[in-house]
Amino acid sequence: MTRRFGVVAMTVLGLLAVAVPASAHVTVNPKEAVQGGYARVAFRVPNESDDTNTTKIEVYLPEDAPVASVTTMPVPGWTVAVAKRKLTTPIEVHGSPVSEVVSTLTWTATSPDAAVKPGQFQEFPVSMGPLPKVDKMVFKTLQTYSDGTVVRWIEPPANDGAEPESPAPVLILLPAAAGAAATPATDNTLAVGDTKGSDTDWFGVAGLIAGVLALILAGLALARTRKEPVR
Repeated sequence: MTRRFGVVAMTVLGLLAVAVPASAHVTVNPKEAVQGGYARVAFRVPNESDDTNTTKIEVYLPEDAPVASVTTMPVPGWTVAVAKRKLTTPIEVHGSPVSEVVSTLTWTATSPDAAVKPGQFQEFPVSMGPLPKVDKMVFKTLQTYSDGTVVRWIEPPANDGAEPESPAPVLILLPAAAGAAATPATDNTLAVGDTKGSDTDWFGVAGLIAGVLALILAGLALARTRKEPVR
């Protein structure tokens, strides 16, 4: 019985290992927002080095999807530089033309203590909108380490769904619900730390735990049945 239980436990651990993502690249969270709305997102930057710190992050906003309003949240120990560009064709926002938009956001650590160390990650929150009416925004990102190494997270999603070797952060944009107003007061996007997003994550975890328990109980029941004498 003990041997059979061990087999079941190893199977469960194998399933859990498959469920855990193996990659640790720069991402944007949450991963979805609503076209025409305003969103608060965070660029999540993990340190993949074993012995050097992340000291700078450069995020390039897509040129084919300009956003009129882009603001940053202060990150302790980091400064942010905002670069802008002129639009050949202005975009209209709330009845007014906008001809200049943010092109690049560059965060730089002010000291070694503030840098992202091995085994850690840092989030850089941004508020932006109205979001363009496209299916996705691809944010090419450069990650600089304290030894001068630059990791280029710049590859767009593949058409076949396969993840590229150095994927850029991608924000999926969903069509707005019929009749929804595209104003900051009616933001339909889940912000970082939003309870709805947390509930969704916990439901997924609860489902995984329930599946694991079901496998363990099934294994124990099978072992007990085989051990009992036939009457």
